[in-house]
Amino acid sequence: MKITSRFKAWLKWLLILGGLVLVYGWALQGLKFNLEMLNESVPYTIDFVSRLLPPDWSVTDVAVKALIETIQMSLWGTTIGAILSIPIALLSAHNLTPDWIRWIANLVQNSVRSIPSIVLGLFFVSATGLGAPAGTLALGIYTIGYLAKFYQEAIEAVDPKSIESLQVSGASWVQIAQYGIFPQVLPIGLGYTLYMFEYNIRSASVLGVVGAGGIGFELVNYIRGFEYNKATTMMLILLIVVTVIDAISSQLRRRLDSL
Repeated sequence: MKITSRFKAWLKWLLILGGLVLVYGWALQGLKFNLEMLNESVPYTIDFVSRLLPPDWSVTDVAVKALIETIQMSLWGTTIGAILSIPIALLSAHNLTPDWIRWIANLVQNSVRSIPSIVLGLFFVSATGLGAPAGTLALGIYTIGYLAKFYQEAIEAVDPKSIESLQVSGASWVQIAQYGIFPQVLPIGLGYTLYMFEYNIRSASVLGVVGAGGIGFELVNYIRGFEYNKATTMMLILLIVVTVIDAISSQLRRRLDSL
């Protein structure tokens, strides 16, 4: 009996491993890697990297101003997205709402998540013009697709007994959310929001490609003008600030988790 059980366990893992090999083999075939082309491209890669060095620190003041604008965009974009995500998450949770409402709310989430941030940036640039307002609105909508899902998962993980006791006592849907859901979800939700703020700073730099303000706008302009040394300065300052914010955010998330 023991041999049979061990054999079944080994067979199970071999089948899983074989399935993974097939899936990754199929994916690699679709990528169409050309090793010869990669070898030939090494000199061009080295040439590009050599143009990035050394950094031109004369644009530090421009980088700092653009970075401050990026942080402001991320702060407002994350806040807007977080506020709008709360009702969508509540309507998406299977332990709070009927199936037909949940289906519509999940469709909204999926629809927003399927739109790349750069497309949202293009849309809001056409609506508000170049600059930070377009980037802020793009980040706000982009944030909804992810925070609403994160909040939904946290809501669905709430202890069902607390919800059931409120339902038995005749509490309304709003009261259930206020007294049964929010106290349990708040620390987790704040942790997710901090993570999204940190992520949005990186996303804001990408939105600069379409003229949506921030440090990305300056970075793209320097690259288009072949001023690679100045672009390197922008990237280094962005790296320093993102690293600092990541450390602070991680500390805050750990404290929230301990609540």
